Amino acid sequence: MEKITAQITSIIKTVSELGIGLIALGIIAEIVFGQGAIFGASVVSNLSSIVGSIGGENGFVGLIALLLIVGLLRK
Repeated sequence: MEKITAQITSIIKTVSELGIGLIALGIIAEIVFGQGAIFGASVVSNLSSIVGSIGGENGFVGLIALLLIVGLLRK
């Protein structure tokens, strides 16, 4: 059972690292080439709307929550 849990944890970690890498690539491509350069959608505006929806009006609480989630994923 411990091996299965370790394998599932490894798979989840790999997928989350891949996702974070793709998001970073999308942000860099959008900064360099303009809106919708790599994924056909604005990555920065989508991330801004997600942070805004988590934290409400000002988005600061959402940003803190997002940083906490990323910190937990890195452990």
